Amino acid sequence: MKFSVPAVILIVLGVVLLMNNLGLADFDLGRLIMRWWPAILIAVGISMLFRRGNPR
Repeated sequence: MKFSVPAVILIVLGVVLLMNNLGLADFDLGRLIMRWWPAILIAVGISMLFRRGNPR
């Protein structure tokens, strides 16, 4: 099974938004993104690095 970082990011984002809409959690998405954007950039960069080094 191939691991896709963008797919996982979308799934996690969807779960967070769904939990917020259902009242199961109280997330401030703007504050969450502002705090974690450097880690998101690092994860995307690592994903791109491994994808380029592994040609199909």
